[in-house]
Amino acid sequence: MATTSITIRMDEELKKQAETLFDEIGMNMTTAFTIFAKTAVRQQKIPFELAVDPFYSEANMNRLRRGIAALNAGKGMDHELVEIDDG
Repeated sequence: MATTSITIRMDEELKKQAETLFDEIGMNMTTAFTIFAKTAVRQQKIPFELAVDPFYSEANMNRLRRGIAALNAGKGMDHELVEIDDG
């Protein structure tokens, strides 16, 4: 089967971490990405769940903005626990 090359850009530290992980598993970056691509094609989807971090929900961002405004206005309060509103 003919092969082709691809170029992927990523953060240098992420690349080092990925190479270390794949090496510990006994494969290189090419093998890891080939496994990912074959699994995605076979399953016809990304082979893992993708989800949004609830920290960045609009409700939580609004809460943070209100808190920052209160702190900037000198109306801040110390709290032991901040609960995240999942929307």
